[in-house]
Amino acid sequence: MKLSKEEKEKISAAVAEAESKTSGEIGTAIIAESYDYAIYELFFSVVVGFIYFFILLFFHNSLEAWLSSKFWDYSNVYLIAFYGFSTFLVITITYLLSNIPVIDRLICSKKEMQKRVHERALRHFVESGIYNTVHRTGILIFISVLEQRVELLADSGINELIPQEKWNDIVQKIVDGIKAKTPTKNLVEAIKTCGDLLAENFPIQADDVNELSNEIEVLER
Repeated sequence: MKLSKEEKEKISAAVAEAESKTSGEIGTAIIAESYDYAIYELFFSVVVGFIYFFILLFFHNSLEAWLSSKFWDYSNVYLIAFYGFSTFLVITITYLLSNIPVIDRLICSKKEMQKRVHERALRHFVESGIYNTVHRTGILIFISVLEQRVELLADSGINELIPQEKWNDIVQKIVDGIKAKTPTKNLVEAIKTCGDLLAENFPIQADDVNELSNEIEVLER
């Protein structure tokens, strides 16, 4: 999922508007996938290859008869080569197909994906400096597209007054937007809701300074 310049500007404007009434800081980030899951894709491909090879064994005689009809100098080496090459081909094709997002989500467990997204969100929370605002009132809305997951992390100053449960509806709204192909619209609405919630507990101060960029960060894995 790629955001156009116009979509990025809408998100940035939404953050600016939300922060105009609160001393809280809102950071946003989006990433294509939080982890490459290659080890899971490879394992799945090998399992499929093994199943294919096992099924071939039931057709041993038929395959041998077919190959012997194609080669006048047929020997068992031809059959062994067919087994090896076709199994390798099945593993390769399966591995390539497993990189399709919808298949990737079927291969990897929801629990594993949730763990990887959370780890990547925590990493960005630190790297972006959201954890280090003056009054510890920063939040991060982290979107991971492949996993169709959203993490909303709040710093200690916010967690003391607003429990994580309060953010659940906001997170679900963004997730629904990703699934419905309206991520920007739902994200803008979610940012507004975050601003309202922060304003109730952390109203704007006279000396308030914008400590974080309003722009959404498009991250590499």
